Amino acid sequence: MISANIPQTPEVKNEPINDYLPDSKETKSLQQAMDKMSAEQVDIPCYIGGDEVRTGQVENVVMPHDHQHVLGQFHNGGQQDLNAAADAAIKAQNDWASLPWQSRAAVFLKAADLLAGPYRNIINAATMHGQSKNCYQAEIDSACELIDFLRFNAYFYQQIMEQQPVSSPGVWNQLDWRPLEGFVMAISPFNFTAIAGNLPATPAMLGNTVVWKPSGTQMLSAYVIMQVFKAAGLPDGVINMVAADGPVAGGALLPRPELAGVHFTGSTPTFQHIYAEVGGNIGRYHSYPRLVGETGGKDFVFAHESADAVTVATALSRGAFEYQGQKCSAASRAYIPSSIWPGVKEQLVADVKSFKMGSTRDFGNFINAVIDERSFDKIKSYIDFAAEASDAEIIVGGGCDKSEGYFVEPTVIVTSNPKFKTMAEEIFGPVLTVYVYAEADFEDTLDLCDKGSVYALTGAIFAQDRFMINHMADRLRHAAGNFYVNDKPTGAVVGQQPFGGGRASGTNDKAGSALNLYRWLSPRTIKETFVPPKDYRYPFLG
Repeated sequence: MISANIPQTPEVKNEPINDYLPDSKETKSLQQAMDKMSAEQVDIPCYIGGDEVRTGQVENVVMPHDHQHVLGQFHNGGQQDLNAAADAAIKAQNDWASLPWQSRAAVFLKAADLLAGPYRNIINAATMHGQSKNCYQAEIDSACELIDFLRFNAYFYQQIMEQQPVSSPGVWNQLDWRPLEGFVMAISPFNFTAIAGNLPATPAMLGNTVVWKPSGTQMLSAYVIMQVFKAAGLPDGVINMVAADGPVAGGALLPRPELAGVHFTGSTPTFQHIYAEVGGNIGRYHSYPRLVGETGGKDFVFAHESADAVTVATALSRGAFEYQGQKCSAASRAYIPSSIWPGVKEQLVADVKSFKMGSTRDFGNFINAVIDERSFDKIKSYIDFAAEASDAEIIVGGGCDKSEGYFVEPTVIVTSNPKFKTMAEEIFGPVLTVYVYAEADFEDTLDLCDKGSVYALTGAIFAQDRFMINHMADRLRHAAGNFYVNDKPTGAVVGQQPFGGGRASGTNDKAGSALNLYRWLSPRTIKETFVPPKDYRYPFLG
């Protein structure tokens, strides 16, 4: 089915968000899906080529907020399985890349409609159970953002295909937007189901084939994603899903000569290790692998004295504590002027004390559990450090309990030291540290904010004074790839705020825009001369 033109993708707009009001039809339907899922146990295989591979090396899938509740098990792959997945991807690429671009896009557009319809409750329930997200956080992530990625990427792909060079008389110039040569390795994190689906789907839509290694703490929703892709008609071998320990996956796949690229979201040290491994193997590859990474963050909120105190406090309550602070974009450090701090503190403490914490099944809970025991222990160690420090004070929260679920109270630390440990290091949990500065130190504090972290992912400024908004934005221009004015530093929307940062936060290739798609294409320039010359002599030769 080859079209002679560039067909228009369906009209694209962001997926509407369900609010899940109490006793609404949407709420009852989702809770029924949750109850059904919690009463079952699934056996999650690896997907290699057309086969479901069960290795017998299994780990349990549990609810972080009720870690004795086993939702199923997933099979870990070893080096042999990972290499088999890479072989399957390489075998599938020619046929997949030979399909018209709109046929590949149609698979993922269908997947988006499946997620918006019959799979919506399933993917949300899996994310709520397996990753401990409340209903709204799951809705904006696993349903809406993943749907948006799939639909907008098809739209961006159409726009790229339409880009063609000019041609002079007697010549026809074209751009052939080819996929990369080889397989792409996609490594996804636990915290966003949408990212887990997007990392393998974007290269695949563009004609690449993929070995996808999801996080072991996101396997339930990863399993649903694969079911959706298969239901949408994705051919065998295009996306091969293999759960594996990171060092095992890297050891098997990074040295392979056919490695065409790595699409990564995760920790900064892991991505730096991948970068070093690829660099050390650079002479082995058929082509230079594309490395696209979105990594850590130490995201800031910086308020000017003209800012509204309640607005700042609300941004901190949401930006720091939604999904237990387990967002790479979460507000983790705040710089608040002393003149408005009393008002910010009063509202912030009141907000935090009003949070309900518990199971995702109770839609009245704003806070749920952190992802696993390892994360719990790490976060608690930072809270314990702050509790014992002479230059810091915990003004609300600080409690931790993992007896039933991995629950960490949202915690606000105030420090007199702008270089305090929790002001500089990524915690990835519900911990916010505030530095209160004197108005006379405004400019110096801007410098502290800019240089206070190796990361540059997201940041927000608050001010009513327009001169100050522009001044702060200029001073902090390189401190964040996603920059917010009078808004919390989280919640980027596909097609509206393309996401990514610089410095130690990644390669800033902006998921949610056409910029990311270009990284998975290798354009070929074609020049066709209709009447070629038959004499080498140019006119200047006489």
